[in-house]
Amino acid sequence: MFQFNNLFDNQNLTCINQLGCFRVLEHQKDLSVSPFSAETEYFAAQMNVKKRQVLCELNGNGVKLQAGAMQWIIGNVNMATGVTGGNFLGKMVGAKVTGETMAKPEYTGQGFVMLEPTYRHIILIDVAQWGNIVLQDGLFLACDSTVQDKVVGRKNLSSAVLGGEGLFNLSLSGQGFAALESPVPQQELIQFNLQNDVVKIDGNMAIAWSGSLEFTVEKSTKSLIGSAVSGEGFVNVYRGTGSILMAPTSK
Repeated sequence: MFQFNNLFDNQNLTCINQLGCFRVLEHQKDLSVSPFSAETEYFAAQMNVKKRQVLCELNGNGVKLQAGAMQWIIGNVNMATGVTGGNFLGKMVGAKVTGETMAKPEYTGQGFVMLEPTYRHIILIDVAQWGNIVLQDGLFLACDSTVQDKVVGRKNLSSAVLGGEGLFNLSLSGQGFAALESPVPQQELIQFNLQNDVVKIDGNMAIAWSGSLEFTVEKSTKSLIGSAVSGEGFVNVYRGTGSILMAPTSK
């Protein structure tokens, strides 16, 4: 049996989003400051530079985390690494090519798991609504244990060499929710929903997209001269039916 003091009733800690077992808690101010850092921390808070944490509530369910993300656990919670002799090599290779950690520890039981604070923005998504979502490297933070994660490769070399996205990415599928670390807040993200259509983006601004989409890199115009004159060169092209989350600015 346990109880909390100064967590859910903490006036400096606000729940800004909740989906499934995940809650996004935001520190409104950094109260642990010195006279030398107070001015910087004040203006940081005014510009939405705040620490954020994800709290996972377990009631017989389970969550998978990016390795090293856990800050504290309370309750009857068990942890497994998710790495066995049979999948060790595959997970090691997957971690190397995607920038994610090899092990994604799984926590199950009754209680709470708090993740480490981050200054990045936290996006909560329903994986089932995407069917299969492909993530830009380094975005994964946590997901329900019912969500399957695997490494997917590019269908053609040009999309990796010219597109700035790498040869491999982490993909999530199945039933459940996921928490992603985003370079921009959710209010700034633009979502494109395609029905047998195409989106062309100058640069690797897409942070996530449906696995059903074909991703290629193409010249912005039909000729190299036209591309040079337009100043755009090559663009990332997403074609087919599915969705794309795009950050309008790079951070």
